[in-house]
Amino acid sequence: MTLLNEILSFNEKFVAEKQYEEFITTKFPDKKIVILTCMDARLFELLPKAMNFKNGDVKIVKSAGAIINHPFGGIMRSLLVAVYELQAEEIYIIGHYDCGMSAIKPEVMLQKMIDRGISRETIDMLSYSGVELDEWLRGFEDVSESVKHSVDMVRNHPLMVKDVPVHGLVIDPATGRLTLVD
Repeated sequence: MTLLNEILSFNEKFVAEKQYEEFITTKFPDKKIVILTCMDARLFELLPKAMNFKNGDVKIVKSAGAIINHPFGGIMRSLLVAVYELQAEEIYIIGHYDCGMSAIKPEVMLQKMIDRGISRETIDMLSYSGVELDEWLRGFEDVSESVKHSVDMVRNHPLMVKDVPVHGLVIDPATGRLTLVD
């Protein structure tokens, strides 16, 4: 049985037994907060529990490294939607120690793409078209500085109202300890 079949089988039972009822809430975050954090699997349950949040309390947007790498990309759009359409009144950018993005080397990742079948011609075409793949794929060296950069991007975005507080934190994925960085 594939993992997908296991998931669908479990889901059928989950719905039939109405196990979803304990998670019923609205699309609006009860605490009026939107969090941008990393997609790291260690944070899936740890981060909300470390902040005393339950289902329905907050909106959570995830990206590799909790990085906003383009002011008009999907991550920034999600934060704007949370503020203007979903009643979020505060933004938290939360990076974490031991992040995989701190070890990303664009040239190594590009080679992995080639090894898995992406043609050199495709990579060259993107480069010739003005896509700076090395910059786009680059990680960071210091998680606190990376969080500060994302906080700064949100605070200074031309479409973000200035009265929305934007906080920067770093969480320890082993203990859940939060450190305020901005």
